[in-house]
Amino acid sequence: MIKLLRWWSLVMVVGLAACVTINIYFPAAAAEKAADRIIEDVWEQDATTPAAPPPPAEQESAAPPPPSAWSRLLDFLLTPAAAAEPNLDISSPAIERLTASMERRHHQLRPYFQSGAIGLTHDGLVAIREAQGIPLKDRTRVNQLIAAENNDRNALYREIARANGHPEWEAQLRGTFARRWIQKAPPGWWYQNAQGQWVQKR
Repeated sequence: MIKLLRWWSLVMVVGLAACVTINIYFPAAAAEKAADRIIEDVWEQDATTPAAPPPPAEQESAAPPPPSAWSRLLDFLLTPAAAAEPNLDISSPAIERLTASMERRHHQLRPYFQSGAIGLTHDGLVAIREAQGIPLKDRTRVNQLIAAENNDRNALYREIARANGHPEWEAQLRGTFARRWIQKAPPGWWYQNAQGQWVQKR
């Protein structure tokens, strides 16, 4: 009976390690760094750097309890998985070409971001928020710019996933970029929240 319990305990620990490995397989931190680099290149002076979170309050200098045998075993099993988290390659010619195209276009889109006529969507794209804010004579051109921008953004998310050998990461990369576009947008720009409602950034 004791041997059976030990065997089931080992199975549970290995299963937990496998679950954690799956959860960290997509390199979320590396994806945020890659997104920030590309956004800063595309937006240049428009990209803002969010303020660093305040340092955690100092804890009382009580000695931590010694790790249990289970925690030492979990550390042994999970550390290699965490250490294996890859970096993202964003240096392929296709990615550089898409980034350069978006950077050139941004100079034409910037006035409409600033006026609130267009904004950032919750799925990492750009959309018209208030058509009345665009002069009638310019609407066709702005629609063409937005279509080209969204084509490049869709291709960028797909290409980063492909260039890193994981096309299944495309949706996660899109979500990461969607958050970072909004977080790095200047105050006054408009974006969609998770419910699709337009909100002005403060």
